[in-house]
Amino acid sequence: MSESNLSDNVLRAMTDDGAFRVLTVRTTDTVRRMLRAQSVWGAPAERLGELLTGAVLLRETMAPTHRLQSILRSPDGKTRWVIDSHPDGGTRGLLTRADPETVGPIAGGTLEVVRTLYNGELHRGVVAVPDGGGVSESFMVYLQTSEQVASMLAVACVLGEDRVVAAGGYLVQLLPEVGRGPLAIMAERLRDFQAPGQLLSDTDAATSPLLDELLYGMPFTRLEERPVEWKCQCSALRVISSLSTLPKADISALIEAGRPIELCCDFCAETYTVSPSQLSGLLEQS
Repeated sequence: MSESNLSDNVLRAMTDDGAFRVLTVRTTDTVRRMLRAQSVWGAPAERLGELLTGAVLLRETMAPTHRLQSILRSPDGKTRWVIDSHPDGGTRGLLTRADPETVGPIAGGTLEVVRTLYNGELHRGVVAVPDGGGVSESFMVYLQTSEQVASMLAVACVLGEDRVVAAGGYLVQLLPEVGRGPLAIMAERLRDFQAPGQLLSDTDAATSPLLDELLYGMPFTRLEERPVEWKCQCSALRVISSLSTLPKADISALIEAGRPIELCCDFCAETYTVSPSQLSGLLEQS
C-alpha cells in the first residue's frame, strides 16, 4: 500500500445536545518522520507514536494555543519517551535510553505532562502508569487526577514490517454542564473502540470517518480542523543562543582550541557547526 494523500490533522466536534466534545486525530505522517529521525522501531516506536498522538490530543483539549510536553519514564528512569507539541501543530519526539540496546518497560513507570498556562506559568502533572495499562490509559488517568476532566481517550500506532501503517486516535470529553450518566452511556458505546488500531488501519486514520464511527446515530456538529505535522524547533540561532549561556571561561577555552565545534539536535539529528569566530562574537556581545 502506498502512502496516501491524506494529511495529518485534528478534527473537533460537539454533540448537538451539548453533552460531549470530541476530537479525532491523524498523526501517521508525523509519526513516520519522527521515527525516521529517531531511527527507532518495534515496541519502543509504537509507544513513541502513541505518546505523540496522545500529546497532540491533550494539547488541543487543554491548551490549543500553548506548548505541551509529555514524558513517559520507565520505572528505573533509564528510558524516556519525550514529546514536544506546539500550537502551530508542529510536533517532535525523542527516545532516550541509558543502554542503546535496552528499552525499559512502562509498567510501574510515570507519565509527566508539562503545559503552558494562559498566564505564562507552567502546569506540571505526574501520574503513575496504571497496572496493565498503556499510553492511552495513562493519559486518561492524568486527565482525571491532574486536570479533573472526565474523558475517554484511545490512541494507536500500527507498524508494518518497514513502515507506519497508521497512527491516530480520539478523545471524548464530558462537558461540565452534563451529568455523569451520559458519560457512562458513552463509555459503554466506546467499548468497541478501546483499541482503535484496526479501524485506523482500515480508514488510513482519516479523522472524519473515525468521528462518524464514534458518534454514529448521534447528531453532532463539526467545529474546526487544525493541522498536525512533524517539525523540529532547532535552528542555528538557537544553538548560538544556548552556547551564549556558558561561562565566559568555557567559551574562551573553546576558542583557544581553534577548532569548530559540532552540535547535533537529539530530536531531528541535524548537525550545526559553530566556528571559533562565532564563539568570539559571543564574548564580544557579553
